Amino acid sequence: MSMKILVAGATGKTGKYLIQELVDTGHKPTALVRESSDISALPKGVDVRHGDLADLPDGVCDGMQAVVFAAGSGSSTGPDMTDKVDRDGAKRLVDLARGAGVARFVMLSSVGADQSDPPGAIAHYLKAKHAADAHLQASGLTYSILRPVALTDDGRGADVILGKDVDKSASASRADVAHVLAEAATTGRFDGIAQDMQSA
Repeated sequence: MSMKILVAGATGKTGKYLIQELVDTGHKPTALVRESSDISALPKGVDVRHGDLADLPDGVCDGMQAVVFAAGSGSSTGPDMTDKVDRDGAKRLVDLARGAGVARFVMLSSVGADQSDPPGAIAHYLKAKHAADAHLQASGLTYSILRPVALTDDGRGADVILGKDVDKSASASRADVAHVLAEAATTGRFDGIAQDMQSA
């Protein structure tokens, strides 16, 4: 059955793979993008809704059966933007999805975001992701949270590893991540699960 799925971060590196995967498997993705976003790489016929994750308007989730948060503030931005997009933007999208009666919300998170007080150089980012994940888990929405290890631009691999067997020093291709996100959004296989992921 074809599903209507809103994708936040649709023009990002992982989001582009995700949109294409959803189209290829017969679903109807809608790209949530800023007014200034370059949408030329999106497949023909993909619907677009405008909304800035730092200030999302009401109604962006209306009519959707699933929502995937695959966005990020980017490594070149500071802590303020991380908070606005990765924490507050994600939480706002969760709230809008709940209000719109969306059946499933899939969150692209990060390995290490299961900790409330993580160590290391990206601790601020992980705290933001942890807060967003916790908000989703407490929302009452049917959810899936994917926490991949370090991302690469490699293509699809032979397989993926999920859960406790993940090597946190390994890597995950964005194409593999997008594949798992698409499966989570459309099949319900990972409902109610927060899990780490790597490419095999």
